[in-house]
Amino acid sequence: MFSARAFITPAIRVVALPQVTRLTIGARLASTRAPATISEAITRDHEELRKYYGEIVNNKGDFDHQDRYGNQFRWELARHSVAEELLVYPALEKYLGDAGKAQADRDREQHHKIKVLLKDFQDLNAVDDAFVPKLEEIWTELEHHIEEEESRDLPDLERALNSRPVRGSSDWSSESLARKFERTKAFVPSRSHPAAGENPYFESAVGMLAAPIDRIADLFRKFPDDITDPKARRKDAIDRGVDDHDVYARDVPGRDDGVVGKDRI
Repeated sequence: MFSARAFITPAIRVVALPQVTRLTIGARLASTRAPATISEAITRDHEELRKYYGEIVNNKGDFDHQDRYGNQFRWELARHSVAEELLVYPALEKYLGDAGKAQADRDREQHHKIKVLLKDFQDLNAVDDAFVPKLEEIWTELEHHIEEEESRDLPDLERALNSRPVRGSSDWSSESLARKFERTKAFVPSRSHPAAGENPYFESAVGMLAAPIDRIADLFRKFPDDITDPKARRKDAIDRGVDDHDVYARDVPGRDDGVVGKDRI
């Protein structure tokens, strides 16, 4: 008899391996400084999404480039959305009362619409006629959502967090919430699963099943970091603020310090 546990447990172990985690599209992990507040963590993601969107719509005809950034856009948006639903929206409800619950409910409704569109986008390649139009449809919804979050939700949440007394090891601080947000993104699904809904409890359970499968599939997708030209690799590393020898260690003759290079897949 087929056992789900027999498949899922090894999958979770594979995803948990340090080298796999390091290999999985590390632009966000390569940041030189952790966000100081939850607002900074979220707006940083928004800026990344805006960048990936621009790379796709401004490079029409370069299908390889568009496919790579399309995967990066999906990867970032899926993780960002779930992390907000698990941490940020419950914080709005907890610290802002009825007003926060109304904001969180509105955000969840917007998220669900975006996730349905993102799921459709996941089935498309750059050569498909619907690829860019579907992305533009997502961005229309997402841009409105981002504007509301940055102009209303995040300032309100920051004021509420700053007005509370710091207890113990800063568990009530914006910085602590930012750290939890970044950690959460490392374990949630990297593809859109709108059927999971936006409820933290049910979404967490579904995420435990979906995340390992998503992450394994990510290993076989093309992303912007999959650069083969040495000069392009060096520029990519400089742009991301990291040492290219740490990211592409296998390019160094005789060196194998546990860092997985792109050519080992």
